[in-house]
Amino acid sequence: MAGAVKKVLVVEDEKPLAGALELKLKKQGYQVAVAHNGQVALELMASESYDVALLDLVMPVMDGFEVLEAARKLQSAPVFIVLSNLTQPDDASRAIRLGAYKFLVKSDTPLAAIVQEIAAL
Repeated sequence: MAGAVKKVLVVEDEKPLAGALELKLKKQGYQVAVAHNGQVALELMASESYDVALLDLVMPVMDGFEVLEAARKLQSAPVFIVLSNLTQPDDASRAIRLGAYKFLVKSDTPLAAIVQEIAAL
């Protein structure tokens, strides 16, 4: 995928954070779509392919764990980087078991570090 502009899906119900991530990623040259709940995220992933999805776990309608489970059925699921304030080791290991590439704690991870994680993929 060298040289290709990465398409990123931000799945985050906290609108200020979703907006900040969207701005930061667009500034870095990424194509960005935003979903404020898991159901909308799955609809977007079913109609368009994304390289990376930043996924919150605690959301209305459908949580991040359900998104990870449902995404297994998609033909081309993105690489999931979970961004959550859940800090229990069980939550992180469950997310990884369900297919997340990485688990980051929102409150401990600056936006610049999130962008670096995407760039490193």
